[in-house]
Amino acid sequence: MTSVLGSPTRSGSTVRLRVPIAVSATGIHLPETVVTNEDLTRTLDTSDAWIVSRTGIRERRRLAGDLAVSDMCVAAARDALSRTDIEVDDLDAIIIGTYTWDQPLPSTALIVKEALGAQRAIPVDITQAACANGLQALLIAAHLLQTAARSVLVIAADCASRVTDPRDRVTGVFFGDAAAAIVLSRSDIAEAGLLSWDFGSRLSYDVEIRAGGSRLPTTADTVAERDHYLRMDGRAVWETATTCLPASIRTAIASAGMEVDAVDHFFLHQANLNIVNAALAELGVPPSRAPITLDRLGNTGSAGVFTAVHRAHSEGLIHPGDTYVLSAIGAGFQWGTLCFRHG
Repeated sequence: MTSVLGSPTRSGSTVRLRVPIAVSATGIHLPETVVTNEDLTRTLDTSDAWIVSRTGIRERRRLAGDLAVSDMCVAAARDALSRTDIEVDDLDAIIIGTYTWDQPLPSTALIVKEALGAQRAIPVDITQAACANGLQALLIAAHLLQTAARSVLVIAADCASRVTDPRDRVTGVFFGDAAAAIVLSRSDIAEAGLLSWDFGSRLSYDVEIRAGGSRLPTTADTVAERDHYLRMDGRAVWETATTCLPASIRTAIASAGMEVDAVDHFFLHQANLNIVNAALAELGVPPSRAPITLDRLGNTGSAGVFTAVHRAHSEGLIHPGDTYVLSAIGAGFQWGTLCFRHG
């Protein structure tokens, strides 16, 4: 039974931001350890064929036990900054999207800021939209650039291997660990930047980590009941994602005064290839316009969409004047779409 407790709400924009912005650089960090589907069959009742047919995933990465999400964030940030003239001292804010923060306190963004030596940057953490964290972080960054900020580093990262139950066949095959970064800055090109956005939400507990908060604090019982691991109703995720993502994408594109056919690239939630293909089919978009990273990385949570953006940027697939959308859905449920024009 789907435990939806609220009605959908949404917010968006039909007004372009006053200050044009640009994606100045992207970066990525992937842990060294690769876990294949064959590796998982040794501990889970599954098979390579089953995993590929239902998810499209063939392998994923695992973060070393002595490292944390902030370590991946720092590495991805340095990779992104190495690809631009923007220096660490130029950053006005560092926004991190993750639901697997280093620890409840202090701030993971602050840990990353100190590691980078970004003395001027305001650290901001976006934590509870799960796979939609990165999009919310980009929206906030775009608005900071409308005021005093000139360069903002946005990092999306998750280490789901720390919150998935190794005994759980459902969540055990999906998730991988990764971090990806985007440097946003002001642009001199008037036509560039964030053209529109659409965000929606509907309260549901179909994807949750039950214990560890104020409602269900950590106790010996919550540990014994494995309540600190991620639980997911796959059918509810499928139904919500395949409905809400295409609708959000259409709304954002229409708000930008465009048609779906005019959009050059679609960077979609990298969770499940079948969900991506279903969303593209609903939109009438060929798969060639939607780069895929989940086959080799798995569902990297907050980082998913960012990994696809990085792939397109690093391979020179995005050209000046191209338009593209980023769209994702996360636990909660929360979803959203951003529509950009590359400068």
